[in-house]
Amino acid sequence: MNIKKSIVIRVRLAFLAICLFACAIVYKIGVIQFVDGDKWRAVSEERRIFYKPVFATRGNIYADDESILATSLPFYRVAFDPTIADAQAFNEGIDSLALLLSRFYGDKSEEQYRRKIKNARHAGRQYIRLNSRQINYQDKKKMAKWPIFRDGKNKGGVIFEKVEKRFKPFGLLAERTIGFINEDNLGAGLEYSFNGHLAGQDGEALFERIAGGSKPLSDGTEVKPQHGFDIKTTIDVNLQDVAENALYKALEKTDAEYGTVILMEVKTGEIKAMANLGKTKGGYIEDYNYAVGSQGRTEPGSTFKLASMMALFEQSPEVNLTDSVDTGKGRYKIKNTYMTDAKLGGYGKITVQEVFEKSSNIGVAKLMEEHFSNNQLAYVEYLDKFGLGNTLGFQMEGEARPYIKHPSDRNWYGTTLTSMAIGYETKLSPLQTLAFYNAVANNGTKIQPIIVKEIRSADNPEKITQQFKTRVLVDKICSDETLAKVRAMLEGVVENGTARNIKSSDYKVAGKTGTARKVVGGKYVREYSTSFAGYFPADNPKYSCIVIIDSPKGVNVYGSDVAAPVFKELADKAYALDLEMHKPLKERVTPKKDLPLVKAGAAEDLSTIFNRLGISNHPKNSEEEWVKVKTNKHSLDLLPNPVQDGLVPDVTGLTLRDALFILGNQNLKVQVQGIGKRVLRQSLKAGQPINKVGQITIELS
Repeated sequence: MNIKKSIVIRVRLAFLAICLFACAIVYKIGVIQFVDGDKWRAVSEERRIFYKPVFATRGNIYADDESILATSLPFYRVAFDPTIADAQAFNEGIDSLALLLSRFYGDKSEEQYRRKIKNARHAGRQYIRLNSRQINYQDKKKMAKWPIFRDGKNKGGVIFEKVEKRFKPFGLLAERTIGFINEDNLGAGLEYSFNGHLAGQDGEALFERIAGGSKPLSDGTEVKPQHGFDIKTTIDVNLQDVAENALYKALEKTDAEYGTVILMEVKTGEIKAMANLGKTKGGYIEDYNYAVGSQGRTEPGSTFKLASMMALFEQSPEVNLTDSVDTGKGRYKIKNTYMTDAKLGGYGKITVQEVFEKSSNIGVAKLMEEHFSNNQLAYVEYLDKFGLGNTLGFQMEGEARPYIKHPSDRNWYGTTLTSMAIGYETKLSPLQTLAFYNAVANNGTKIQPIIVKEIRSADNPEKITQQFKTRVLVDKICSDETLAKVRAMLEGVVENGTARNIKSSDYKVAGKTGTARKVVGGKYVREYSTSFAGYFPADNPKYSCIVIIDSPKGVNVYGSDVAAPVFKELADKAYALDLEMHKPLKERVTPKKDLPLVKAGAAEDLSTIFNRLGISNHPKNSEEEWVKVKTNKHSLDLLPNPVQDGLVPDVTGLTLRDALFILGNQNLKVQVQGIGKRVLRQSLKAGQPINKVGQITIELS
């Protein structure tokens, strides 16, 4: 066989194989089309039509005054089925529609939108997304009136795909307390803790797979979503704002690592403010809930001395606040270690009251040794009685478990009793410490703090599905006698002790400062966690509060210098907003027998002050704005002190602020000499014409 014949045979065999393969394909197509056609058409229909979840609207989170802290706002993506509109409506409206889309989105020209829609219609595509940008509800209403779109989904083909976004009207206010929830149902704060109520129940609807995406269908089998419940919190937005601002300023000033503030109502346990700020490269943000979580659980330091003194008075009721304790020269040996006091050279011999007011470590340690060294278990049992060893069962997830040592523990050492007594070798979260202080303010009844008080229907706000009320954790943490002693000590800290810098003339504060050294690498270093815990007004407590500033830097890094001022700023604001705490003016102001030494001022201001003080005063000219004050036996005369344009006014006797105001209005340049509150003399004689130089010197006394 020659080569030519061999090639021809091979070609014929290959051609025959191709023909047989083609016949097999035709046969298989025939079987699929005619024999198994119904089967595959059913499979195609089943895969083309599918159910898709329709997400429920998430419930709102409200503040105590019904202000919205978090809500879900509807946004939309605009899609289009260009095959639905009839030819006349499409041709008449496509140019205007393309122009409006181009102007609204600004990403494509009018011609590009026109071509995109026409090409999709010509190709029979039943779904195109016009733009991925989300629009709000007002934009949706406006677009629904555009050409073609105005005929709706069934005749015009417009599809508004709803997308919900979580929105916080107050921005970053209480951000970590409100929290978040992600796609995996993981998160933090109220959003996570109450997700089961807020999320609602998703529905489902029928969709059709088409080129470019999926298209919703309506056949009556849709399951409507059930919207989530709303929750009403106890947060006061005004106090929350003050707490965050005061905390932020303190952290920034001291370059601290983090800080937290909690303000709580004494009787109800309702948390009115909870601020948490942590240090980042860009400043301070709410990155973690230090008030509740394990990262905020630290050795409390001197704020824990309240529990130690309470245990002392319960164990030994005969101990009085006036009893003496010799603290020596500020250095005391316990086993093989030394304990020191903050004051160089020590406090010497002081009373029990002063031990607490001055926060003497040695004084507390000696009292503990004297009354508990032979029964250390009793000390721990008292702490357990106070509820310090148990969690609070707080409504938010992630509450840290307190750590209180027990004498049976392997790490209970010979120095543990005295170390625990001053706030070391034990750990509490700020909220757990506050709950204990709140119990003292609440006449010994320890209650559970709450931050959510209602869960209610979103569709019917009047329908409350669940209500949270005050729950008692410990009926009575100590005797009334002990309570009276520790409350007197707490008030003494602010009146005479380490926190006297926050003493208020309007209301009494009771509390305790804390400055605890931190552990780094297993050793105590010179970094501190500073704190102040207390309540106000001390004689009739309305609020309790705790402030923690961690690792402040600088010279003054004690609780009194760093944390206490934050407490004061928040307490002042709470007091100003709560009129129920204000005492009647007659109770607060006692008229003096001696008339006040006032020489001059604004007539209206002086008259108002004198009237409120119950001092008789007589204006000689009721229309005069500025007056001189003349003292009679039992009253004050307000004599005219006229101010005339172009003439030097008489500002002697006026405060510096008033003098500057008057002289500035006369275009006089003022030079101030001396230090004082009022003007003693002036360089230019009153009543003379103001010269061209226009300069006057005033001397203060």
